[in-house]
Amino acid sequence: MKKTIAVVFAAAAMAFAAGPQTFTGIITDDMCANGDHKDMKAASDAKCVVDCVKGMNGKYVLYDAKAKKSYVLSDQKTPEKFAAKKVTVVGTLDDAGKNLKVDSIAAAK
Repeated sequence: MKKTIAVVFAAAAMAFAAGPQTFTGIITDDMCANGDHKDMKAASDAKCVVDCVKGMNGKYVLYDAKAKKSYVLSDQKTPEKFAAKKVTVVGTLDDAGKNLKVDSIAAAK
């Protein structure tokens, strides 16, 4: 009986193991992690994001306004073309819930 219960719990744990998930939000930088660029006085939000990443050694992040969270993206090249735009990212969140290993990034529908 104990063996059966252990097998059931192990199977349940595997079924709920973290795998790729879908996240929707705005591509921004870790210095303006809430997506607010007005204090930077850049020509546009997109320019602010790219300038902060390239010129100030920032990192691209996905800002989820609903959850009010930012996730650092493992892919630091692809997000440039989506700077300040709403996207859907498929990936796996790390155990700390701060870093997102990116499988794909696409414009949100």
